[in-house]
Amino acid sequence: MSVHLVGGGWNAEHDAAVYGPFLVEATARGVAQGRTAPRIAIIAVRDTDGAEHAANLVAAVGAAGELEPKITTLAHGELAGLLAVSEVDGIVIGGGLTPAYLAAVAPIAGEIRRQVAAGIPYLGFSAGAMIAAERALIGGWRMGGVEVNAQDAAEGLDEVTIEPGIGLLDVTVEVHAAQWGTLSRLVAATEAGLIDGGLAVDESTALVVGVGALSVVGSGSVWRVSQADGGVLVSTFGA
Repeated sequence: MSVHLVGGGWNAEHDAAVYGPFLVEATARGVAQGRTAPRIAIIAVRDTDGAEHAANLVAAVGAAGELEPKITTLAHGELAGLLAVSEVDGIVIGGGLTPAYLAAVAPIAGEIRRQVAAGIPYLGFSAGAMIAAERALIGGWRMGGVEVNAQDAAEGLDEVTIEPGIGLLDVTVEVHAAQWGTLSRLVAATEAGLIDGGLAVDESTALVVGVGALSVVGSGSVWRVSQADGGVLVSTFGA
């Protein structure tokens, strides 16, 4: 099964395309378990609007077909338990403050890895995409006191920060690339040697990492950043 990395953004026009491949995989898993609709774990970690955010995720995924949501909402500082992802056909981790998401799902990261290895698809939306990596870029807006991206996208952190993530893929992920200008943070982190490189996903776009070549669905692009002689190399690919 695959890991689906959504760059964030709400645009109903593109939801069926963005979330369709994930739901197809989850539906196949559900059918194998004898379910008429796939049971999808949806985890939202937000202080004030967790239920609303979870409902938005259900609607976005539901644009591609029927599902049975299993919703867990957590406030900042609360931790997810194993029941949040038990007996499901797919896992969706939502968006918000990335450090809070990483802290919340850390206790079940091993179980998420086990389930994905067993064939359950994972979809990360915004923060959920960023924390999917082995080396997760979780925020920040300065390096050595020098601005590298807008403070509005800092995730509550000052210095650009890399932490161990869930470990579903070996490449660092950035989101809201074109819309928030976060590509510059990924470029700066790569040039400084904090990471070897990474992929930045636009809004209303999903990068699908599975068996074989990477694929992109939705309306935007995925930006590839890699180290090169004298600096970094940036390229794009899209649907």
